[in-house]
Amino acid sequence: MSRRFRAVLFDLDGTLLDTLADIADSANAALERLGLSGWPIEAYRNFIGDGVENLARRIIPADRQQTDFLQQFAHLFREEYGRRWTQSTQPYPGIPELLDILTAHQVPMAVLSNKPDEFTQQCVQRFLGRWPFRMVLGERPGLPRKPDPAGALQMAQALQTPPEAILYVGDTKTDMQTARLAGLFAVGALWGFRTAEELLAHGAQQLIAHPLDLLPLLGLPILGSKTTSS
Repeated sequence: MSRRFRAVLFDLDGTLLDTLADIADSANAALERLGLSGWPIEAYRNFIGDGVENLARRIIPADRQQTDFLQQFAHLFREEYGRRWTQSTQPYPGIPELLDILTAHQVPMAVLSNKPDEFTQQCVQRFLGRWPFRMVLGERPGLPRKPDPAGALQMAQALQTPPEAILYVGDTKTDMQTARLAGLFAVGALWGFRTAEELLAHGAQQLIAHPLDLLPLLGLPILGSKTTSS
């Protein structure tokens, strides 16, 4: 296998970390404080991935979507998530093994998320801190939210790798669109929040069912059996 690809850019939620329950619980707690009903945890698979503002628009009734109300939700959500972000979150099975192998082979890695930057940094440090990511970026002022390619192109510079030599691994249409707009190779993670149909419809160039399935794209062998524990 040729080494066409030399670096990896990861999405965070739904790709490296299973954050679904903590995000859903935090959002439902914020809704309750606003006098609104919550949603089933599984419904949040289709709600998250595009930042807190879009999350608010998707879960708050249309007749309550005044700007100040949406901002109030965002504030309350950040409060609630600050209390809950470690309760259920953990790396997906196979992610620690993948990161170990990439690190051993000195493959440059980075993380780009639409999660607020404060929580992005905290999650990576808490759950993924033993691996050497070159750069970690979340949603912040001055950085357009994915699928705008600006963040991915900034990552390419940090990785010192041309975009066409970078694998972008993500689990939503936003990730696939980001990869294609930035000229990265779009890899859809089937263990995440969205379906294969969505990923393919929005530009996925490869689908992988397990994190270690990424290794052949980098010319690296899969040694041993894939584990189901993290």
